[in-house]
Amino acid sequence: MQIRFDRRVALVTGAAQGIGQAIALGLADGGARVHVADIDEAALKKFAAARAMPTHAFDIADRAAAHAAVEAVVMAAGKIDVLVNAAGGVRGQVGRPVEEITEPDWHAIFKANVDGAFWLSQAASLPMRAAGYGRIVNIASGAGLRPSLTGIQAYTAAKHALVGLTKQLSQDLGRFGITVNAVAPGFVRSNPTTERQWQSYGSEGQRRMVESIHTRRLGKAEDIAHAVLFLAGDHASWISGQILSVDGGRS
Repeated sequence: MQIRFDRRVALVTGAAQGIGQAIALGLADGGARVHVADIDEAALKKFAAARAMPTHAFDIADRAAAHAAVEAVVMAAGKIDVLVNAAGGVRGQVGRPVEEITEPDWHAIFKANVDGAFWLSQAASLPMRAAGYGRIVNIASGAGLRPSLTGIQAYTAAKHALVGLTKQLSQDLGRFGITVNAVAPGFVRSNPTTERQWQSYGSEGQRRMVESIHTRRLGKAEDIAHAVLFLAGDHASWISGQILSVDGGRS
């Protein structure tokens, strides 16, 4: 099976680092014209410059900004075929007791992991619907299927919400030729946050983590990207509303 994206136009969020970057590179290597987005403008431009990828720096939680970014892609390329919502994360938070969580703490993580995916999907669905074709892939998490290793209640709840949103959007948009799926990664050391989390486990905790994975290795950003490429391609045209765990068998 050869997955190609010739003449396809894609927008990948969270592309300033890690999994988002790997997805953007995979789509570009497959022939797609890839636009990349992130809130970290400096890191985004540094990454995109080598591949001449158009950049869009904005906060995905801002509905107007999300819609404007999608409109900019369509203005530049004439369409948008693939949207990958890879932005998210814990926004610098760590696991704390339930009673310590503030309202801003809670909402910050939902804005990053749920609101942004919805606003971008909402915006992209309009040109996709007009074209009768679209692929939306959300990056969920194992925390969207079970309690999170981070211990962050809002992160677990937000990723569960993203799983639900994926299934609902699949039902809403499938009739227009748009598939909506999610990839739920296992533990991947792909950014400073996950690296800090890994180091916090210590040598014994790290050993137990690896031994809990059937393949006895941690994942790489490319492992997640490969799953996204499949779901974003034409071979997956009858797959929608699905959550694909990519975690070495840990689930």
